[in-house]
Amino acid sequence: MANEDEDKRTDMSEIRFIDTTIRDGQLSLWALGMRIGAMLGAAEKMDRCGFESMEFFGFASIIKQVREHKENPWDWVRLGVKRFSRTRLRYHGGIGSGFEPIPPCVLHLMMERVIAHGITLTRSSNPWNDYSVLAKEIELLGGMGMEVVANIIYSVSPKHTNEYYVRKTRELAALRPYRICFKDVGGLLTPERTREMLQLVMANVGDIPLEFHAHCNNGLAPLNYVEALKMGVKTLHTAIPPLANGSSQPSIYNVAANAQALGLTPRVDLEAVKPVEEHFTRVARQEDLPIGAPREYDYAQYLHQVPGGMISNLRYQLTAVGMGNRIEETLEEAGRVREEYGYPIMVTPLAQFVGTQAAVNVMVGERYKEVTDQSIQYALGYWGEEGARLMDADVKDKILSRPRAQAWKDWTRPQPSLDEVRQKFGGPGVSDEELVLRVIAGPDSVKEMLAAGAPEEFLDAGRPVSELMKQLAGVRDLRQVRVQRGGLSLRLERRDA
Repeated sequence: MANEDEDKRTDMSEIRFIDTTIRDGQLSLWALGMRIGAMLGAAEKMDRCGFESMEFFGFASIIKQVREHKENPWDWVRLGVKRFSRTRLRYHGGIGSGFEPIPPCVLHLMMERVIAHGITLTRSSNPWNDYSVLAKEIELLGGMGMEVVANIIYSVSPKHTNEYYVRKTRELAALRPYRICFKDVGGLLTPERTREMLQLVMANVGDIPLEFHAHCNNGLAPLNYVEALKMGVKTLHTAIPPLANGSSQPSIYNVAANAQALGLTPRVDLEAVKPVEEHFTRVARQEDLPIGAPREYDYAQYLHQVPGGMISNLRYQLTAVGMGNRIEETLEEAGRVREEYGYPIMVTPLAQFVGTQAAVNVMVGERYKEVTDQSIQYALGYWGEEGARLMDADVKDKILSRPRAQAWKDWTRPQPSLDEVRQKFGGPGVSDEELVLRVIAGPDSVKEMLAAGAPEEFLDAGRPVSELMKQLAGVRDLRQVRVQRGGLSLRLERRDA
């Protein structure tokens, strides 16, 4: 395989980096709050950093961009791809993404369009590490021209033992994905556990290259990356400040410096990274977005395992009903719900099902008096047979004894054809890309998005002054702008006709 040949040619001391800034970094820290113009403003700079690959676009961003930003995600793909010539771009996800069932034909169409734009690499998971399911996805995507980096997701529970991970690694390696990524989505690894787990995984991946991806939720990921480097892992996932640390990935600066201290050669141009850091710092200040910072160790993370980005969403939901002071109680309840649900890995969409049901239990004041449709679907096995099989019997009975559950009991997932979907969502005049958005985000939201027009360009203070002045001239409601630097002073004034 091409990637195996590449690895053999690579200097054994070289460490390569997968950049997660625009995808996982801003998902974890900014709840996908960055607009397309801000991302485009950094694209050419990022292409010069020397990253082996960059996570560029993912399913999770579609609804946010369409419904909240009123921006077309395909604009980012179409315009962004043109600004990268050195860095291989990645989609994130596969054909099983989402919180609600999306017709498979629509997900296939979406992947066809992603590939048509030149993105031919993705990283994908099954939330249960069920590789009998992921095998079908790898085969299908491979037939479409998409190479798959497949995740082994780390979790902590009585069933997630060393033997479990040895078995899962062998199952995944047998599928021969492009690469395997050992993923610590909850920031649960410790340095000791990192050494233990990587030893087991590396002994069973065979000749398939390994990547390492971890979140900093508990402040330990930078230390765990050092252990990964010592163990011989050559490809690491990092982010650029201010979108590093916090609940994101470790900073490229920190990991590269530690690699050098270990006598290794980080394959990245840190001087080229600095303008990117400056750009995103300006975005953070202009848009009032948080700056990622190292976190303190919190043992409670191991009890509830709720991802960092989801905690802020739970706090928002509770605050909306006047119960914002009960977030800690909700997190404790999430730990109990997770145990009763058979210890699912706290990753999308399972983490959202557990966390939302925990919030409902707290808000209602009685456990499982009210349940979400997703909890009913979970108990019926629609989101994985393992969850339904391992669920606490009493909780399962309580969930399935209500009339709403009876309505779901005989439900079968629709399998409409693409022609049927097109007829329902706009007819033959709708483009493939718009059709995908209509199904995922809703026709009304897409209509509002299209009415909003093209994405606005981010006012980048790092550009030449003359170009910045041109940008400012196009901003409404500004009467006068003055720029002064050293002995140079420029003034731009708007006068009424």
